[in-house]
Amino acid sequence: MQISKLNKSRIGEIDFQNLPFGTVFTDHMVIARYRDDSWSEPQIIPYGDFKISPAANVFHYGQAVFEGMKAYKDGQGQILLFRPMDHCLRLQKSAQRLNIPPVDTELFFKSLKELLKLDHQWIIPGKENSLYVRPFIIGDSPKIQVSPSKTHTFMIICSPARSYFEENQQIRVIINTNHSRAAIGGVGNVKAAGNYAAQFYPTNIAVESGYQQLIWTDATTHRYIEESGTMNMVFRIGETLVTPPVSDRILDGITRRSVITIAKNQGIPLEIRAVKISEIIEGSLNGSLKEIFGVGTAVVVCPISEFSFENKTYTAHWPRKTYAQVFKKMITDIQHNLANDPFGWRYVVN
Repeated sequence: MQISKLNKSRIGEIDFQNLPFGTVFTDHMVIARYRDDSWSEPQIIPYGDFKISPAANVFHYGQAVFEGMKAYKDGQGQILLFRPMDHCLRLQKSAQRLNIPPVDTELFFKSLKELLKLDHQWIIPGKENSLYVRPFIIGDSPKIQVSPSKTHTFMIICSPARSYFEENQQIRVIINTNHSRAAIGGVGNVKAAGNYAAQFYPTNIAVESGYQQLIWTDATTHRYIEESGTMNMVFRIGETLVTPPVSDRILDGITRRSVITIAKNQGIPLEIRAVKISEIIEGSLNGSLKEIFGVGTAVVVCPISEFSFENKTYTAHWPRKTYAQVFKKMITDIQHNLANDPFGWRYVVN
């Protein structure tokens, strides 16, 4: 692999205690090109802007997919990843759905590991620290003909990160029944860039109304809860954990999978089924709704303090010991090599 190193690192300019999420980037990035029906050997080059045609497919027809994952460093200085194969497979699935040639597994891991080793100083030890890793593929054929791109670019960029939300921040959400995130048969179950662009307008309405995020409902009836922003939704009703099933409309979150596995391992009652808005409201009113939290790579586990529906506010009746605490501790301990990993999720970058 060709590696072109930056002459002088920018790491000394960074305040790692104050990192707005996703706005600071490491010294280097990966780039590979798809030309003549095959991917080139990846290169690692200094992070920076690059030239692209204004007629590139990605600007006009949105052929773009991405992943979000994290790297960590333990007390011995080892670089660790959490379930990287799952992220690789999901990127391949997303690419296939948007008619983009998938990056093969060997290229993905080879380039990812070399980038992390080169920029290892940007991975700060400590449980509140991580390096957010963003692999993505874009169509870059210079044409405005309505057809799939013939050429593509694969890249990996990295951003040092702390907690997505501030510690002890009260997360308030509003249930949205006026807009739809995805439709049956659509691309809601893959990480297509357009999914997130379409969220910005209704999410901004929620933020202007004093909420941090919104909860999407099904596009057909708007009676069932689906997901929230970049998070899958989980509820505790009595002693039972309940989460909606993945579908064409709901992303198969890797943190969600981890929570489900831990719940089964810990003997926590679990139901994967459709969740009605009316059921959650009733649980809030009668006291059976004990917890609401979102799960995702960026937030890990994010407790939700209250939710709003049709101009009324509801809360869960949080017990002193919560499932959310159990899941977050187990996942972050595995991620940072502070506990055994019975599930084989931790990956050491040698």
